Amino acid sequence: MSNTDTPFKDNLMAGKVCFLSGATSGINRQIAVRFAKQGATIYVVSRSLDKVNDTVAELEALGIKAAGKNVDVRSYPDVEEAINDCLEKFGQIDMVLAGQAGNFPAGAAQMSANAFKSVIDIDLLGTFNVCRAAVEHLNRTDGNIIAITAPQATRPWLYQSHVCAAKAGVNMLIKCLALEWGPSGIRVNAISPGPIADTEGMKRLAGTAEMLEQTTNSLALRELGTKDDIADAALWLCSPAARYVTGTIIEVEGGTSLGDASGALKL
Repeated sequence: MSNTDTPFKDNLMAGKVCFLSGATSGINRQIAVRFAKQGATIYVVSRSLDKVNDTVAELEALGIKAAGKNVDVRSYPDVEEAINDCLEKFGQIDMVLAGQAGNFPAGAAQMSANAFKSVIDIDLLGTFNVCRAAVEHLNRTDGNIIAITAPQATRPWLYQSHVCAAKAGVNMLIKCLALEWGPSGIRVNAISPGPIADTEGMKRLAGTAEMLEQTTNSLALRELGTKDDIADAALWLCSPAARYVTGTIIEVEGGTSLGDASGALKL
């Protein structure tokens, strides 16, 4: 099966309305495309209006309904306005993806307090804002929430103190929301992508051919993941196959969390 194929039946998301933040580029845009190909109606938000319009056009070209709005997820009123716009256009929200993220390599001693706060606000506060603004509407549809976290949530990384702190907060937030909102029929989970090819994160953290090779060789599976790998995980979490899964961090990371496998020999 190629990376562009899917193991799921057709139209798995038919009749579902998905609200996706940070979904105009990279991994999250691929999730939006995958959901659209499975019949979902899509509403995307990000800070760039041009990217929102471009993504909506791509999704509509797939033959589904789509809309979006340029939103700064750090502003709760802006997120709430987008949620209401989605409801006005499509009548319901069945699934939410909180995928926005900020990252840049920086030593803690060289980083400004505002730079640290910016990543916390985008990743952690933004995730809370999106989930909180949507929850009362998800309650009507037995919906589910997926947040995008990162391996930095559970491992200390050089020059990533801001991201480690933000994503650790996202992981715990997801578990708390799953505990609180489960009785209302809402499932809350997160996906932790590892090194994924052709993404902004890999360009920033492994920007040279040498660094990319070193990263790949350190992985147990000896290859970078693809955006489709993450989209498949998201689709599974939204499917009936995951009906009993909540409060879980799904690691799709080629063995990143296991440690450096560069010394392991092939059988």
